[in-house]
Amino acid sequence: MTDDTAAEFDPTEAFDLTGRVAAVTGGTRGIGRAITLGLANAGADVVPTSRTEADVEDAVAAVESRGGDSLSCPTDVTDGEAVTELTATVREELGGSDVVVSNDGVDPRGALRCARAAAEGLTAGDGGSLVNVASVAGLVGLPRQHPYVASKHGLVGVTRRMALDWAPDVRVNAVAPGFVLTELTAEIEGNERLEESIRDRTPLGRFADAAEVAAPAVFLASDAASYVASACLAVDGDWTTR
Repeated sequence: MTDDTAAEFDPTEAFDLTGRVAAVTGGTRGIGRAITLGLANAGADVVPTSRTEADVEDAVAAVESRGGDSLSCPTDVTDGEAVTELTATVREELGGSDVVVSNDGVDPRGALRCARAAAEGLTAGDGGSLVNVASVAGLVGLPRQHPYVASKHGLVGVTRRMALDWAPDVRVNAVAPGFVLTELTAEIEGNERLEESIRDRTPLGRFADAAEVAAPAVFLASDAASYVASACLAVDGDWTTR
């Protein structure tokens, strides 16, 4: 390694996902949709999926409008056969996934199903990337949310174990968002007292925009994160340090 290695870093090239294929489960709304569009903007062909056909069609159209290829494959990640079929379709139509983003809500078993189904394709290439969408609830405890906290801690643990098992062929990481402006937080925004308490509890003093979670996810999927594995990147406005 030479002393001018850092000077040789080209961020434009490192973040470029042209020629890569990404599959995003839960990729049609909220944080998942933002990640879908972020990957497409970085040049990837993206297959966003969820259970609702209309949402999938809309997200596919958004990817294609950015110049990427996509597929409409509505999928319920609680159905193992459906996940296997999704992976097979992506392989047959687009050559397989180089990047898989699992944004599967509360149940970490969906992330496991997607990871297992995509494992062969991810390990067969020049180096795949798996990004799990966890939560600050996977790093700290949240009051009165025991099942959610347990599931997200489980997902963080699974991420770290998979990173060890799949290295060096696949990099496995996670992002852990804090409170983000999406349809899921609309009720919080309607509760002035609760919203104010969350803003006061967050050192940056606000909720995140979904695009602010997409950016770290794209980073972890890209060659800019080529030496990053087993990380759980908190995207939380510094929530977890208080």
